[in-house]
Amino acid sequence: MTLVYEPAEDSYILESIIPRYAKNKSVLDMCSGSGILAKKAKSEGAKSVIAVDINPDAIKSIKKQKTNIKATQSNLFSKVNGKFDLIICNPPYLPEDKREPKDSQKATTGGKKGDEFILKFLKQAVNHLNKNGIILLLLSSLTPQGKVKLLLINQGMKHKVITTKKIFFETLQVWEIK
Repeated sequence: MTLVYEPAEDSYILESIIPRYAKNKSVLDMCSGSGILAKKAKSEGAKSVIAVDINPDAIKSIKKQKTNIKATQSNLFSKVNGKFDLIICNPPYLPEDKREPKDSQKATTGGKKGDEFILKFLKQAVNHLNKNGIILLLLSSLTPQGKVKLLLINQGMKHKVITTKKIFFETLQVWEIK
C-alpha cells in the first residue's frame, strides 16, 4: 500500500482560500491526496469537482468517502479531459532529500531541485484552463521559483502571491495564476 498524503499546513492554507474561488465553478483538484481540497470546493458550491492523483490508494480513499466527487487516477493530465474554471494544485514541491523514506518522497519531492514537477504541471495545466480560469498553486520558499516565473511569462500568464504562512524551516505561498 502506498502512502496517501494526509492534510498538513500546506493543505490547510490552500483550503482556507478555496471559498473565494469555487462557487459555481468547474474545479479540478490535481494531486488530490486525501481529497480535502476537492471536498472544500464541493462544499463551497462548485458546480463540478474532479479529484486527480497518481496514487491509486488516494483515489480509492476519495471514492470510499462517498462525496459525489469524481476521482481519477492519472499522471498529471494524461487521463483528464476538458477545461476548468479553477485548477487547484498542492504538488510535491520539495527538493530531493535522500534521507526521506521512498514512500513519502512520492508525495513531497518535486524533483531533484523541487521545481520539476511544478514545471510539468504548469506546461500541461494551461491547456485545461477555461478562458478566464485560475490556477491556485502552492509553493514553498524551498522551491526554486525562477524557472516557474519564466515559464508563466512564456505562457502569457501572470501570478500573484495571495497568501503566505511561515512554518518551521520554510514559508508556504499560494499563487493565483491567470
